[in-house]
Amino acid sequence: MNGIGAIIIGDEITLGRRQDKHFAKIVELLAARGLTLDWALYHGDNRERLADVLRRSFASGDIVFSCGGIGNTPDDHTRQAAAAAAGVDLVLHPDAEHEIRARYAEIGREVTDYALDMGRFPAGSRIVPNPYNRIPGFSRGDHHFVPGFPQMAWPMIEWVLDTCYADRFNRRPSA
Repeated sequence: MNGIGAIIIGDEITLGRRQDKHFAKIVELLAARGLTLDWALYHGDNRERLADVLRRSFASGDIVFSCGGIGNTPDDHTRQAAAAAAGVDLVLHPDAEHEIRARYAEIGREVTDYALDMGRFPAGSRIVPNPYNRIPGFSRGDHHFVPGFPQMAWPMIEWVLDTCYADRFNRRPSA
């Protein structure tokens, strides 16, 4: 069985402006299912370095949860780094577009290209539903990319675990 890793992304974390809450929660979510975290990495918002990390991570065959950097602000580079690491283009995912348009209709806002950028994922990705505000994350292979906001990220990680990896629950001895 391959390992399970976490990449927690954001200059606000690496520069100490915000405390990470993801590491402990990911450990907790995995433990509740009889799984363990094998490794974790904190990474800033440098796109090229992140692409290098993701290239190695994609090649590892590990299950990886990546938290942060998938929005559309100038410091969000995770979607672009993942596409570069996979050697594919960013494309507007039709299911993500549907969810973004539905969310914007719910809040009475016009959908702009800027808003749709949040649904541009590496070609071949699948969406990860976001029950908080419908703006999805994405999965590429066994890598799962969710927002940095805990109220969004944690239910999305639970959904991935319960939807994609239930067959692995309680198969590994805990430490």
